[in-house]
Amino acid sequence: MSQILSAIRRAYHARTRATIRVILLAFAVTATSAFAADTETLKIGTATSPQIDALKIAAQEAKQQGLDVKIIEFTDWNTPNAALANKDIDVNYFQHIPFLENAKKQGGYNFVAIAPGTIMKIGLYSKKVKRFEDLKDGATVAIANDPVNGGRGLLLLQRAGLIKLKPGVDYRATTLDIIDNPKHLKIVALEASQLARSLDDVDLAQGYPSFIKLAGTTDPNSALLFDGLENKNFAIQWVVRPESVNDPRIRKFISIYQHSPAVRAALDKAFGDLYAVAW
Repeated sequence: MSQILSAIRRAYHARTRATIRVILLAFAVTATSAFAADTETLKIGTATSPQIDALKIAAQEAKQQGLDVKIIEFTDWNTPNAALANKDIDVNYFQHIPFLENAKKQGGYNFVAIAPGTIMKIGLYSKKVKRFEDLKDGATVAIANDPVNGGRGLLLLQRAGLIKLKPGVDYRATTLDIIDNPKHLKIVALEASQLARSLDDVDLAQGYPSFIKLAGTTDPNSALLFDGLENKNFAIQWVVRPESVNDPRIRKFISIYQHSPAVRAALDKAFGDLYAVAW
């Protein structure tokens, strides 16, 4: 701006009105282009969950601050990354770091996690028993079928004392890493979003409180065992393509989401003490 004004003053003293008109026209075009870039609709992709309400509230607040945001909801955990790669959306918000790293490896994606969101508990749920000791020999247990969340479920089964895994395995554990299964549990793998609906058919299931709540199959707080909220490695991330790391629209929306009392109230209403913030 100071350079433009200096140029105008020099042109004025030189009495070159035509030059002034050219400078002002150039400034108007630049300002218009910048305004158009700032007001371009920001497209955010997410997977179906009670997180939606908080995101919509943040979008409303962003609108009041001059940023137009469109929340795009996907019903699975694969499409949000495909949509981001295809530039159908600008950012997605549904996955934690281990899931992202696995998706990058399997899908060849070049994505960057730029900020953490919430950490969600997972649990072991049952409509058949009240205690792990009551599980019968050969009981059927459902866990997530993706490499990351399935391993997280196996770790939780180990914490419950139901199985024993090879020493040192982490969330990348598979059923091949089970070295002791005293109850001879039959472990089946299902789409993570379908685990809540499996509770009528299995004896025990890994469950996500958000999906449990959506399905209405049981009380989200009724898990026989929860994992903790202390591991920020499992915090949901805001994920973008490399060229969008410093996109001011995305940074502005994340700031609104993180600092809005209304957004926090919506998260509290949706999840109670089943979540924590990671920022």
